[in-house]
Amino acid sequence: MAEKPCPTCKGKKILVGNCECNAEWRSADGENTADDCICEPDQKCPDCNGTGVVPE
Repeated sequence: MAEKPCPTCKGKKILVGNCECNAEWRSADGENTADDCICEPDQKCPDCNGTGVVPE
């Protein structure tokens, strides 16, 4: 059976979580750096179940 790269994740096996940044959310973490981004966690591609390929 032939396989092709998954069109959803482009063969990378995971979908990288989106990050949204806003200066209004800025908070200090105690190390003089600012954290003003909220990121979703990475997740396994639902279309190929994390394999990176789908059957043709």
